[in-house]
Amino acid sequence: MTLAPVATLQSHQFVQGLNSKQLESLAAHAHQVEFEENEIVLLDGQHSSSFYLLVSGSVAIELRAARYAVCVEAIGPGQVFGWSALLDHQDTLFQVRAREQTVALRIEGPVLQRLCREDPLLGTEILQRTLQVVAGRVKATELRFAEMCGIKV
Repeated sequence: MTLAPVATLQSHQFVQGLNSKQLESLAAHAHQVEFEENEIVLLDGQHSSSFYLLVSGSVAIELRAARYAVCVEAIGPGQVFGWSALLDHQDTLFQVRAREQTVALRIEGPVLQRLCREDPLLGTEILQRTLQVVAGRVKATELRFAEMCGIKV
């Protein structure tokens, strides 16, 4: 795990438009992590602890039951997962599995929460962008279930 350079973070779609001070603040706490193909990154029901910005590769966002997992959405570079880490005492709602060799930037949830409280403008931007992600996950889940029920989407 290595510290992420500002340039890597700066090129990420999720943080486009943040000012240099905000990017430097995030980069100071972002660590590069790698996942192997088929590796479980997040297990649903576990305590959420980290927020991830995908740099390369892709992951499957899955709803898991005792005997099966359904891929709700596949996401790639420029996208994020682990938004539950922004909430206190929140368990992960989706399982996340690497679909291939994947690189991401990881920021610990409590650290990101602190940065957002210390810089309200950053906090507002992160909140608005994360709400867009959440809305997208809800929509993807809705579409997947419609397909499973035989409803043409």
